[in-house]
Amino acid sequence: MTAGAYSIPEVQRLVATLVASKPGGKIAEIGTSYGEGAKAIVAALPAGATFVTVEIDPDRAARARDALAGTGAEVLVGDWRDHLPQRAPFDAVFADGGVGYDAVVDLLAPGGVLVKDDLTPCRAIEGDPTRDALLLDPRLEATEILVTPEMACIVAVKRS
Repeated sequence: MTAGAYSIPEVQRLVATLVASKPGGKIAEIGTSYGEGAKAIVAALPAGATFVTVEIDPDRAARARDALAGTGAEVLVGDWRDHLPQRAPFDAVFADGGVGYDAVVDLLAPGGVLVKDDLTPCRAIEGDPTRDALLLDPRLEATEILVTPEMACIVAVKRS
């Protein structure tokens, strides 16, 4: 699977579980693709929570907007850096695809959860830019979780 191509059920369940722990929370997704992962997030939103997702590709964003119509999800088109920083802080961010993780961490509220998927398991931590950025960032408490034999995710929480 390529980054941002689509969301697999194992990742959808992981993200939905974490989102469900944020009643009244602000939830964001970077890399909507066609909205499959976003549907799982919307289905898990607890009372009072809001959800915004950003997709850089206009065609994918249009398809996602159609797929999410009537759900209360806000689908934005463009670079997340142009949309999400002014809406921060977020209680949970699902970062799907290659993004600048220093800036993503800045989007999180203290105690906010970050999930990054599409990682190949069993790669060394040092020298992998994504793992270095998330697992070694002193602002985060983070771990890597195997979700299938072929895919791992990083789940991180911003320290207070």
